Amino acid sequence: MNRRTTLALTTMALLSFAVALSAGDALAQQKQHVSFKVNAENSKYTQQQFLDVGDIAGHQVRSFEIYRTFPTNAPLINGVKLKEQWTRGVSDYIDNNGTANNYSVYVLENGDKFFSHTTVLSHNTGSGRPSNVSVGSITGGTGKFTGMQGIVRTSGAFEPKSGFNETQTEIEYLFAK
Repeated sequence: MNRRTTLALTTMALLSFAVALSAGDALAQQKQHVSFKVNAENSKYTQQQFLDVGDIAGHQVRSFEIYRTFPTNAPLINGVKLKEQWTRGVSDYIDNNGTANNYSVYVLENGDKFFSHTTVLSHNTGSGRPSNVSVGSITGGTGKFTGMQGIVRTSGAFEPKSGFNETQTEIEYLFAK
């Protein structure tokens, strides 16, 4: 083989190898999606503190903690079952209308965790339970979930004073290199 042919074949092999590596990186970083619902029987306010603001009737700030479990049909996240979720937050509601900031810890069956921060918008129509929607980002993780990035979206119904809380969650995630 002449020198020019060898150089051309070597160059093509290296380019093919580079393309294959790039494709592997792209596949490794494709977004994953999981969606799950936590019914009221698997969701519990473990603590709440209500403070009347005092400016208008029904205006309260509240700190709270919610514990959610997955006894059946636990969602798989990166191939690992979700065991429990702890959400801690602070709300500023007038008759359950307003905003809240939530911080969640998702604990997986293998002990690894990932974390999110979401902003909640709550709406009380006066008929039935108030509803809420939230969106936020995944802020990190441990073990197999180190480098996790993504978006968390929820919608749900709640009633803090009676302790009712249920939610539908969607998580889109990927892992940074």
